[in-house]
Amino acid sequence: MLTNMKNEWFFNIRGDLLSGLVVALALIPEAIAFSIIAGVDPKVGLYASFCIAVVIAFVGGRPGMISAATGAMALLMVTLVKQHGLEYLLAATLLTGVLQIGAGYLKLGGLMRFVSKSVVTGFVNALAILIFMAQLPELTDVTWHVYAMTAAGLGIIYLFPYIPKIGQNLPSPLVCIVVLTGVAMYLGLDIRTVGDMGELPDTLPIFLWPDVPLNFETLQIILPYSIALAIVGLLESLMTATIIDELTDTESDRDRECKGQGIANISSGLLGGMAGCAMIGQSVINIKSGGRGRLSTFVAGFFLLIMVVFLSDWIKQIPMAALVAVMIMVSIGTFSWSSVRDIRKFPLSTNIVVFTTVGVVVVTHNLALGVLAGVLLATLFFANKIGRIMVVKQEPADDELRYQVVGQVFFASAEKFLGSFDFSIAAEKVIIDVTRAHFWDVTAVSALDKIVVKYQRLGAEVEVLGMNEASKTVFDKFAFHDDAKAVEKLMSDH
Repeated sequence: MLTNMKNEWFFNIRGDLLSGLVVALALIPEAIAFSIIAGVDPKVGLYASFCIAVVIAFVGGRPGMISAATGAMALLMVTLVKQHGLEYLLAATLLTGVLQIGAGYLKLGGLMRFVSKSVVTGFVNALAILIFMAQLPELTDVTWHVYAMTAAGLGIIYLFPYIPKIGQNLPSPLVCIVVLTGVAMYLGLDIRTVGDMGELPDTLPIFLWPDVPLNFETLQIILPYSIALAIVGLLESLMTATIIDELTDTESDRDRECKGQGIANISSGLLGGMAGCAMIGQSVINIKSGGRGRLSTFVAGFFLLIMVVFLSDWIKQIPMAALVAVMIMVSIGTFSWSSVRDIRKFPLSTNIVVFTTVGVVVVTHNLALGVLAGVLLATLFFANKIGRIMVVKQEPADDELRYQVVGQVFFASAEKFLGSFDFSIAAEKVIIDVTRAHFWDVTAVSALDKIVVKYQRLGAEVEVLGMNEASKTVFDKFAFHDDAKAVEKLMSDH
């Protein structure tokens, strides 16, 4: 146990402490902004971010990943808050956690294996674009000082690491925030700061049980929202975990992450916070700032609470331009530039899936819809590709006609399979060899039934050879060419 704690918590102490501080500073304006989107007090988002980050550090399945209040989740809460208020949001948050814990025990995290690389790439690119777009309001209708500060921030972020010794020991985003805050305060610049985003809480969160009636009517109100929140939260968390896996060349425990997200959301709801999930932007900041272990996630949440409650006078002075520079860095670093640079090297189907995923997410701002569209397209392309490699070879003999079927027969290839048989050739016996074929579904069974019955109507004896056990199982349930009554009925219908 001690070895496991050292491997996950204390193997990178300095890097995790510094990166956690950077993430905590970047979390503040986002948590406030997401609270505003959801229509609740800023402290709801800030308490949620603190609670979720601290809890997920202990129970999550992906060390180094940051979870907190997110925009994707906030968008789903708007209608619930408007129609029923904060108390029902807290109840929905608790139910969301329960559903996510259930998903973990059902091992639904394993479903991520059906998400192709092209969908993940589209997801990453879409989030990079959304992160950049979210910074545009801070760069619109502002004075030249804001542009100068943002440019200076980007210069510090990208050039500071080249300074000998010190450049490698301090995360450049942290240096950017500290330096620009100092400059803004020294020069007395009249620019937008974190304090302008909303009122920061001045007390620690307390235990709150949602003040809602515990009856079926309440369940009817919150269940649809909780299901949507649970799905989107797990989808974004598992996709982010996949990206962090690639960045760190390590593996995450997806089912544990599902349960961890659920426990974190229940904790958030009990402390007056909204539901949240993993944040790709903050997670990338953490990794690029040197964070690797669970300590970085814990520190981010802990520092967040300490800063907004006890150091709010200082935190309010941070210019938004400094945080915009950090988020632009995240956007640039998150985007998969190779997907554009090497676009000609990839198959057309891959490019279509990537651009469709990006387009749907950017237009709808709904990550779940974008990933769903990408997965459906990828599945269709895969089914079409597999369906094409199915072949039927005709081998005529003296008094018999032999066919050899090779490949996968299912809904996508059934029509081609059916069209490969020549019913104009007269034969006393037809042999269909399926030793090298596999029949997957009812459509495939129906296609073979039609072929057998059609040859029988032409007076030929039909024999199917070499069917494997898995295919036999499907045929035993759904085939009817061995059922004399069913065949007779089909013949009379024609």
